[in-house]
Amino acid sequence: MREINLDRLRTLLTVADLGSFAAAAKALHLAPPTVTLHVAQLEARLGARLLHRAPAGVTATSAGSLLIDKARRLLAEADDLLQALRVQIAARGGRVRLGASTGALAHLLPQALEALASRHPEIDVQVAVMTSQEALARLAAGSLDIGIVALPQPALRGLRITAWRRDPVRAFIPARWEPPRQVTPAWLAARPLIANDRGTRLSRQTAEWFAAAGERPQARIELNYNDAMKSLVAAGYGAALLPHEAGAPPPDSRIAMRPLKPSLSRALGIAHRARPDDDATEVTLRALREMRVS
Repeated sequence: MREINLDRLRTLLTVADLGSFAAAAKALHLAPPTVTLHVAQLEARLGARLLHRAPAGVTATSAGSLLIDKARRLLAEADDLLQALRVQIAARGGRVRLGASTGALAHLLPQALEALASRHPEIDVQVAVMTSQEALARLAAGSLDIGIVALPQPALRGLRITAWRRDPVRAFIPARWEPPRQVTPAWLAARPLIANDRGTRLSRQTAEWFAAAGERPQARIELNYNDAMKSLVAAGYGAALLPHEAGAPPPDSRIAMRPLKPSLSRALGIAHRARPDDDATEVTLRALREMRVS
């Protein structure tokens, strides 16, 4: 026996409380030799005698008393944990760990989370900001349950990625620049730019959009937070290419938002393990799919 087993601790506790191996065996519905074996295994593991055996009854040694006190609290906590899990499973509740970009968190997820909370208040969705690559890595490692990721993504063993929604990418431009009704790569490349961090899918998309027109502009700054980028646009620092989700509020009055020519869009998918671990994850996935927009 490499570790101390909770069942053996419960056996020791019962013997000490009842003062008899036979009484403990009856109370625990175990054969008497099994009760004796459990105590002997604990004593062998700890290298100390835990119980005094005498005709008048069984009493704990000093080492046994210390272990019994600790075991009593440990077993009570284990029982509480199991009861909490039973309640959670019965209520289809639980914790769901979800990762997404700042844009998805600000303008897409609140709608799904509000609907989920009204129908399943027992589900606790814990949200974290992260890139698509980080979300996929954490899903594979088991430290995340659902990821909202940019598409396309390569197939990954054990993970399932399904298309969720597609939102147009718009040019966010300081209004005082008086931009045209539609913004082309050539017009934008001649002006100061605020770009997405190079590690993001959107950064690669916008680079390809410029390159297709023979443009390779250099950004003044690279960021990974859409709201911070919009603040810099409003301050006149530069222009940015960002997704505009349906339902998102209009930009600051100091920002002119324009469609692109040629058009560009950002596709998002829902990533999760091929076999979700629990009902809470399944329910959350269903809530997200219900607000899919193509």
